[in-house]
Amino acid sequence: MDEGSELSLTIAQIVQRLKGSHLHSQIERQAKECLHQPEIKLESLKEDVRSFLKTSGWERQLQNAVYRELHVQLPPSHPATPPEHLKEPLAYMRKAQASWEKRVLKSLNSMSTELGVPLARMRPAAEQKELSNKWNEMGTDEPDLTSVRPVYAPKDFLEVLISLRNPNHDSSEDVGVRSHWGLIQVPLNVRDIPQLRQAYSELNLTSGQLGIDDHAHIHPDMFENEYVQIGKKVVLEQDSAAAQQYSRQGCPTGLRADLWALILNSTNQPQDVMYYEQLTAGVIQHDLLVDNLIYKDVKLTASNDDYYFVFEDFLYQVLLCFSRDTAVLEHFKYNSATPPKSFIQGKGEDEECAVVYPPNGVIPFHGFSMYVAPLCFLYNEPSKLYSVFREMYSRYFFRLHSISSSPSGVVSLCLQFERLLQTHLPQLFYHLRQIEAQPLRIAFKWMVRAFSGYLSSDQLLLLWDRILGYDSLEVVAVLAAAVFAFRAENLMEVTSLASAEAVLADLSTLKVMPLIQIFLFATAI
Repeated sequence: MDEGSELSLTIAQIVQRLKGSHLHSQIERQAKECLHQPEIKLESLKEDVRSFLKTSGWERQLQNAVYRELHVQLPPSHPATPPEHLKEPLAYMRKAQASWEKRVLKSLNSMSTELGVPLARMRPAAEQKELSNKWNEMGTDEPDLTSVRPVYAPKDFLEVLISLRNPNHDSSEDVGVRSHWGLIQVPLNVRDIPQLRQAYSELNLTSGQLGIDDHAHIHPDMFENEYVQIGKKVVLEQDSAAAQQYSRQGCPTGLRADLWALILNSTNQPQDVMYYEQLTAGVIQHDLLVDNLIYKDVKLTASNDDYYFVFEDFLYQVLLCFSRDTAVLEHFKYNSATPPKSFIQGKGEDEECAVVYPPNGVIPFHGFSMYVAPLCFLYNEPSKLYSVFREMYSRYFFRLHSISSSPSGVVSLCLQFERLLQTHLPQLFYHLRQIEAQPLRIAFKWMVRAFSGYLSSDQLLLLWDRILGYDSLEVVAVLAAAVFAFRAENLMEVTSLASAEAVLADLSTLKVMPLIQIFLFATAI
C-alpha cells in the first residue's frame, strides 16, 4: 500500500471514529449557532464558519481528538487482513495469549465455584442503600476476604513469557556469545543504546531535565523558572502535541495534572462526570466476583504502602467503576488480548448467551491497583482521576499484562532489559546467571507495574512523564537495566538469588533521571 492511500485510509478511519463522538455533535451545534452572527457572510460562509471555530477554540479541540486517535489507531493494512492479525501479527504470540486467557478465566471460574459466589448478582435494596451511604469511606468496612486469592501474580505471568518460542526460528543457527544467556528466547527486534540515544535525544547530558536540574545546587533562573513559564504557555494553548513534547524533559509539579490530561486528551466535562456517576450507579446495583479481587488487591498492595494508603477509598471507587466500563472494550481492537466471556446462569453454554465478564473485559491481577495509586497525587476529583486512568490504561498499561510483539509490549521490554544488561554489563549478567539469580526474575515485578510501588512517588511521576512524552514504555526497561548497573558492584558480591533480591529490595531512595541519563549517555559503547 503506497503512502498516499495509507494516509487517506487513516484519515477515513479517524473521521469515521470521530463522527459518533460527543465532540462532533458539539462542533456541529456551534457551527449552526454561529450562523446567526453578523460577521458570518453568505458569500464566504465556509471560511467564516471555519474561522469562527478556530477563534472559539473548537479547532484546537478537534486537533487534540485527532491526535489522540492517531495514538490508538491500528497501523494501516490491506483491507482483507483478518482483524486478529491486526491485533497481533505473530501466530505463536496469539496462541500463547489465548491459552493464557483460558487459564486466567478457568482460575476465576474455579474461585467462583469454591467460594459458592456467583460471578455477578443484583444487590438487595438494603445492601444498595448501605453501599451508597458509605461510598466515600469504603476502606472502613470491606467483605471477608480471607478465602479470596489473586487470580494470578506477575511471577506466574513471567513463567508463561519464559516458555514462549517461535516455532519457525531455529535457535541453533545463532549460537554465539549472546544466544542463551537470558530467559526470553524469542527473536524480536529491540533497540540498543545507540538507537535509544537517537530516540531519546532530549534526555541527553546537555539538556535541562526536571528530576536533575531542579534538585542540583543550580539557581532556578538557569533552567527551572523559564521551563515552568513555557509549561504554563503549553497549558494555556491547550495543544496535546506540544504538551507531549514538553513532557519529555519532565513536568513541573504544579502543571503535571493539566499536562497529562492534555496529552491524553482526557476531559472532565459535565457529560464525563455524568458517565462516571452512571458507572457508580452500576457498582451500587450489581455485585461482581471481581470486586472481591479489587478489594483484596488494594488491601495487599496500596493499603500497605507508605505513599498510597491514604488513597484507599479513591482506589476502590475508580477500580470498581473501571470493571463496569464497557467503553474500555474499545482498546481490544489494538490489544492482542480478547475480552473473556462467561455464560448467563441457567442458559447453558450457548455462544449466544455468552457475555463479556467482567464488563470491561479486564480481570484484575495482583498489583493492578498500583496503576491507579500514583494518579491520586494529581487528581482529587474521582471523575477526573477515573478518565485519566482509563486513558493511561488503554494506551499503555494493558501492554504490561498481555502477550504481544509490540515494541512497548511486556515481551519486548523483558528482552530489551536482558539485551541491554547482557551487552553492557556482561560480567554481571554472567555472574547472576551462574548463581541462578537471573536478572529478569528480579526486575520483572518492577516492569509489570511500570515501577509503581517501588520508587518514591515523586520519582515515579518523573518516570511516567517520560512514558507519556515518548509515547512508549521502553524507558521502563532502560531504567530496570540502569538500576542493575547502579548496584553492579554489590551484585557482583552476592552468591544467591535471595541475596541479589536483598541488594535490590529498596529502590525508594533512587533518583530516576540521573540513572537513565548515565546509563544511556555515559555508557561506553
